[in-house]
Formats: sequence, structure tokens, C-alpha cells
Amino acid sequence: MSQEIRNLEPKNLWNNFADLNAVPRPSKKEDRVIEFIKNFGINLGLETFEDEIRNVIIRKPATAGMENRKSIVLQGHLDMVHQKNNDTDFDFETQGIEMYVDGDWVRARGTTLGADNGLGVAMIMAILESKDIAHPAIEALFTIDEETGMTGALNLKGGILNGEILLNMDTEEDDEIDIGCAGGIDVTATRNYNEEDTPTQSVGYTITVKGLNGGHSGMDINKGLGNANKIMNRLLYDGFENFGLQISEISGGSLRNAIPRESVAKVIIASMYDETFVYDINKIINDIKTEYKTTEPNLIIEIATADLPKKVMEIGVQEGFIRSIYSALNGVYRMSSDMENLVETSNNIARVIVKDGQISIQNLTRSSVETSKIDLANSLRSAYELFGCTVEFGGSYPGWTPNVNSEILGILTSIYEKQNGEKPKVVACHAGLECGILGTNYPNMDMISFGPTIHGAHSPDERASIKSSQKFYKFVLEILKNIPLKN
Repeated sequence: MSQEIRNLEPKNLWNNFADLNAVPRPSKKEDRVIEFIKNFGINLGLETFEDEIRNVIIRKPATAGMENRKSIVLQGHLDMVHQKNNDTDFDFETQGIEMYVDGDWVRARGTTLGADNGLGVAMIMAILESKDIAHPAIEALFTIDEETGMTGALNLKGGILNGEILLNMDTEEDDEIDIGCAGGIDVTATRNYNEEDTPTQSVGYTITVKGLNGGHSGMDINKGLGNANKIMNRLLYDGFENFGLQISEISGGSLRNAIPRESVAKVIIASMYDETFVYDINKIINDIKTEYKTTEPNLIIEIATADLPKKVMEIGVQEGFIRSIYSALNGVYRMSSDMENLVETSNNIARVIVKDGQISIQNLTRSSVETSKIDLANSLRSAYELFGCTVEFGGSYPGWTPNVNSEILGILTSIYEKQNGEKPKVVACHAGLECGILGTNYPNMDMISFGPTIHGAHSPDERASIKSSQKFYKFVLEILKNIPLKN
């Protein structure tokens, strides 16, 4: 671990982040980080325990003079998105994140950084271990599996927490205070198909789409970024319609909550169309790169000859598959009519796999309006069922309805203005925060979400601002001193 990270100010924040990032913590494989955070609390002599789903709760009494303040819950999630560049050799299950300083930014070498939500967790750790930070009674709630299902929040039972106010530290612009968020649902389409022998007198090709920015499938969905699965399907559609292209395999995208950056397809074309196909596909490649020259300047689309595969997808299923991907919505479905510039409903066609007689199309549909979420999910279901897919809905979680009259919102807004000379932006976001879910079993808890500036979350370009982290730290300490008195 680079010493330059540990030398950053405030040292207690960055040292805890460095310790955390030394522990492998991909979603759904959090055993080591759970033990790490439990040992952290136990070694401090604080009440520390797991709930049934393996969320970790650590309790710390109020500091002297703060006993009459409302108790608070400090909340962050332990898991991180595991994304890496194609040419990066890295194992998220065994290696710690390799960090470095780049001007005002902390970055990782070829992988996601884990600042989402590692900086929030590190902030909570700094408060728990402090001897000179004034605060009321604290319950630190470290949830699991936020990134791939919100499992920890969904399974946290009522009655475990006693806090009256929850501070969620999981947003990514330091001038924003979040009071609402989108809910989500996984839409998964699958079907089997018969494989056919590759026709004689065919030529094999590999088509590769790479170099896209990727990013958060909620926060970045309205930025006009390229989706590797959609771009690949556009190429396959043209090749099929004009030259009878046949698909052998496709592997596109990775995680539902990440806009897909890469896709690779193995295809064949009849030998008689070989030169014409290559000429045509290169023309489309140039068109696509021109369309995306502003938002995706590093987009690379390659077509290269390859060994002839033994099997290809049956032609009838292939036609339905290509047309369904073309018709399925990706991106913004509806903007909010209540909050300016807020995406209400969207979909990310996150993962497309075609191999060995099986098709899998994985989507993440988000909305701050439950009925709109289901409406779009049903639209996707219809597109996929029309070519014979079985479609399943899973992992559904609710949004978080804004409360503009929140007491803690007023406190944070006032503190922010005093510290920074301007008012913060009070917003709702198009990401999945755990507040809405936690509010289901804790409906009377006053909740707010905020955090330091993090760019490129869910992609290997993820980076955290050092100056913003200092601003965040100062903000949190002042909030703790100004928690209201008990009723």
C-alpha cells in the first residue's frame, strides 16, 4: 500500500481507508471484510455484533456533554463494485486495491477504487476510534451486498437499531444533500437454443467493442455514454440483415449496476460475402465512432479474422434475439416531472451472454416511482418474451420518498452554508441508496445522505477528490456537534 495515501490529511480518514482497501471485499463475498470490521469494533472495546444477514453493528456511547442529544445511526456499505480494465491482471478475491495519488485525486491502478462506499465506511471508523470528536450516542451500521442486491438493507429487521437519525454516507457530489433515491428491479431474460453446425465455406470473425467510459448505471445513465451491448447488437443486426451473419458466442458487460464497457462476439459470414461484409462493417464502425466522438473519444471497435467456430446459433432464434435487443430500451425512459433534471426511470442492458446453447440478458431497471419501474420492467419483459425468453423479476427494492421538512435536513443545510458560503443542492438521485429500504422497518427514523466527491464510480476510472474528502470530514464533525436534543 502506497505510503503517500496514508500521509494524506486527515490522516485518520485516509489510514482507515487504506486499511479497508487492503481487504478484498467484492459483493456477495464479504466474509473477510465482515471479520475485519468486527475485529475493529471489538479491539476498540465497543459493543459489536452481526445480525442474521451479517450486517455489522457497532455501538459507541455519547461523549461527555452529548448524552442528551438524539442518538444517531452512521451507515455505509462494506462491499465494492469489482471492475477492471481488460489488460489489468488483478484478482478482487485475493488482492487489496493498489492506490496512488494523481494531483487532487486518489485512483486505483486499472481497477475500481472502492471509494464507493469505502470513504463513508472509513469516516465512520474514524469517529468510532476517536477520543476527541464530540458526538451523541452512535450506532454504526455496516451493511453487506449493497451493490448487487441491497441484501443487507433488505434483511435488516426492525427493532435492532435505536437511533432516531440516520446519516448515510454514500453519495458522490460534495455540494449535494440527498433526500430521495430510485428503487430498482433486476430483469433477467433467458432461453435455450439449438446449436447448428457451422456451414461450409464460411469465414470466422471476432468483433470487439471496448474503450467505453462505462460508469454508474444510475448516476451516469443520462450522460449519453455508449452501452457496449447496444453497440455490438447494432453491428450484428447489420451483418445479419445484409450478409446472413451467424452468431457463435457473445460476452458483453459484467455487473448490472455498471454501464457495459466491453463486448466480444464470435461470428461467421459466408465466404462469398467476406470482402463486402468487412467493407460495410467498417463503414458502420466509423459512423458509430463519429456519433460518440464527444462522449466516448476512446471507443475502439475492431473486427478481426478468427478460427472458424464449430457451432452457431440457430437462425430463427438469432433473428428474434437480435431484434429483441434492438427494441429493448436502454437509457432514460422518463424524466421526473417533480424535480428538475432528475431521471425518474431508466434501464441498463448490463450483461449479454450467448454460449453453448444458452442466452442470458441481464438488466437493471431503476425508478423513483414504483409504478413506472414496473411499467418499464413489463415493457422489457414483452420485448424478450416475443422471441421465446423466460423473463424473471428479482431483487426489487423500493425508492426513498423525499421529506423536505426533515429536521436533520435543516441542520445540514445550515451547517453547509456556514462552512462554504453557499447553499447546498438538495436533491434526489437516480441511484439506489439504502435509505428507502431501511425506512421500511424504521419509518420514523429521520434520514439524510451525503458524501465526498467521487467520479467514475463502478468503473476503473473511479477516483476520489482529496480536497473534497477534507471538506466532507470537516462537515461530518460539525454535524455531530449539532445533533438536536432529545424530545
